[in-house]
Amino acid sequence: MTTSRRTVMTAAAAGLAATAVGAAPAFAAAPAAGGGGNRPRKEHFGTLPDGTRVDRWTVESGGTRLGVLSYGGIVQTLELPDRHGRRANVSLGFDNLADYLTATTYFGALIGRYGNRIARGTFTLDGKTYQLPVNDGPNSLHGGDKGFDKRVWDVEPYAGNSGTGLTLRRVSPDGEMGYPGTLSVRVDYVLDRRGDLRISYEATTDKATVVNLTNHTYFNLAGEGNGDVLGHTLQIAAARYTPVDATLIPTGELPKVAGTPFDFRRAKRIGQDIRKGDQQLVFGGGYDHNFALDKGVTARAEHAATLADPASGRVMDIATTEPGVQFYSGNGLDGTLRGTSGALYRQADGLCLETQHFPDSPNRPAFPSTVLRPGRTYRTTTVHSFGVR
Repeated sequence: MTTSRRTVMTAAAAGLAATAVGAAPAFAAAPAAGGGGNRPRKEHFGTLPDGTRVDRWTVESGGTRLGVLSYGGIVQTLELPDRHGRRANVSLGFDNLADYLTATTYFGALIGRYGNRIARGTFTLDGKTYQLPVNDGPNSLHGGDKGFDKRVWDVEPYAGNSGTGLTLRRVSPDGEMGYPGTLSVRVDYVLDRRGDLRISYEATTDKATVVNLTNHTYFNLAGEGNGDVLGHTLQIAAARYTPVDATLIPTGELPKVAGTPFDFRRAKRIGQDIRKGDQQLVFGGGYDHNFALDKGVTARAEHAATLADPASGRVMDIATTEPGVQFYSGNGLDGTLRGTSGALYRQADGLCLETQHFPDSPNRPAFPSTVLRPGRTYRTTTVHSFGVR
């Protein structure tokens, strides 16, 4: 394997990716010191029905070009070079605001207050029960029917010294979508000199609440609109996962992936087992499951998964501080949505790897806690490192 100048494989990084049955290629995740990119550029993208302006920001560094919308904090485009240096957009999305307003796919969006599902849209905290919008069968999904993905964020150029990027902020008022507490949120999208993308989240509250923030980008490393991802290879550093019921709520069990279609400890083609008659794949219509990462919650971003496209040579390594990653194989794409390239998106034309705490954690005391209390700061980081083979 050869890697680009932007992602250097080291013995230490390889060791980080090691699992009990093997190791996936891992790339240096720490951002280089200093900037190295161009100053972010802003342009008008559209206007909401109430007259609110939506901007598109473009950030470029190390061969990576990132397009982000103020609406939903959406990663609208993510352009990466292939093994021949030809750049393509690897993020599914739309070329106009109207489609983002009507679609229910969460393309590229910031998700909150709670990424993934909460059973029956209810949870109890400190003896009080809270009711959330039910927007996914009997459950609440991704913060409700008007979560962070449907809000306009305040955006400004990132002021740190670890790269070039954007800082997004918004204040979610007490009671928004049924969640307690006024939640002040900051999200940084930063490209380092190699062109690797770091997403950092921070939040504080004035009342005890639950928080689980993530990003919902759909990836196709062959390039958006260039067919399905079933030939991509995926490795996930997880020996266990959280099986679900028919409504995709975790059962509370943490079985081993060994001997099941959910064993991605060694890299394998996504399509290898996806059509097998496993009941969990029937429930999800494919993969739509949280993997319990071997590393658990960590202070620094550590290896979680590696995605690769053999045809283009593009490789993406994901490191995170989070204990889980939701692998969604684009099961709901049905050919009715036209993407940025003009192509219709069909099943498995993109996939999501959402770093997160586990689904329904507020109702599962045995899962890592998602409770945030006044005086504490929620912090989590995910790094996407890019390379070629």
